Amino acid sequence: MSQRGMRGPLEVCREEMAMHPVILDALRDGEKTVPELAEALGLPVAEVMVWVMGMRRYGLVVESAEANDDDYFTYRIASKHEVESP
Repeated sequence: MSQRGMRGPLEVCREEMAMHPVILDALRDGEKTVPELAEALGLPVAEVMVWVMGMRRYGLVVESAEANDDDYFTYRIASKHEVESP
């Protein structure tokens, strides 16, 4: 995917569900920070942050307990037993 200019929040939110499988695929080889995901996908960090926070809320990804040395949390695919019931 190519680098994009600044887009409005509604435009970013419209793509959220389509981005879930793309982000999950990028996490299959291990934990990544949001900036690492953004770089791997060629997308703006701000947009990836919106999508990852949604995925965290839906229980699709899990955030590390502590930030790394650069003050970023890493994210990984949630296992089935980590998903909270509604």
